[in-house]
Amino acid sequence: MITLSDVLAAAAAGRMPRPGGGPTIVPQPSARDAGVIAFTAHNVIFADLDEDWIRSRLPDGDLSAPLNPPFLRDLEERLGRRVGGIDMLALAAPCAGRPPIELIEVTDPAHPRVERARRYRDDVRVWTCSAGLLVIGRGVAGRWEVAIEVDPGGQGRGLGRALARAARHLTAHPLWAQIAPGNAASVRAFLAAGYVPIGAEALLVPPPA
Repeated sequence: MITLSDVLAAAAAGRMPRPGGGPTIVPQPSARDAGVIAFTAHNVIFADLDEDWIRSRLPDGDLSAPLNPPFLRDLEERLGRRVGGIDMLALAAPCAGRPPIELIEVTDPAHPRVERARRYRDDVRVWTCSAGLLVIGRGVAGRWEVAIEVDPGGQGRGLGRALARAARHLTAHPLWAQIAPGNAASVRAFLAAGYVPIGAEALLVPPPA
């Protein structure tokens, strides 16, 4: 049986799902992660639900349906979760050499930003600089994910781009970024740092404990 890890590994190697096929329905990779990834003309749905039920909620031939509100509402109700947002999904290869900016790694596991990151990722590492923060960890289906934050006082100086680029020097693995499409500054920063858009993603988040 194909898994979401298989799909993501193939995409990271440049082998995207076949346009016009699907949707591909796979099990959740973990109790934490359920959702939909839309590649070009091909959707991948990862949820521990009956496949016939999923297909019955999707109009034939409508490639946009899996990321549209009616289907996502059905998933929310069936899974007892909520959609956290619909993000652009981008990917970049690792880079050799030192990062382009000086970073200090946060080693305190009780640091608030470390604790927050661990709600969504495993093997989390966090670095800071004078006006920004960089997080790398294993997220959906074990993929390596990056997130950045820039303080208001540091915006408009290229720091977001530098942090996104630095992440590529801090791991030997392909890096995935989930970016809110409306955050134009973040989109520009990741594109300038060499990340390539490959799709969109909606994750269904469990209710607070």
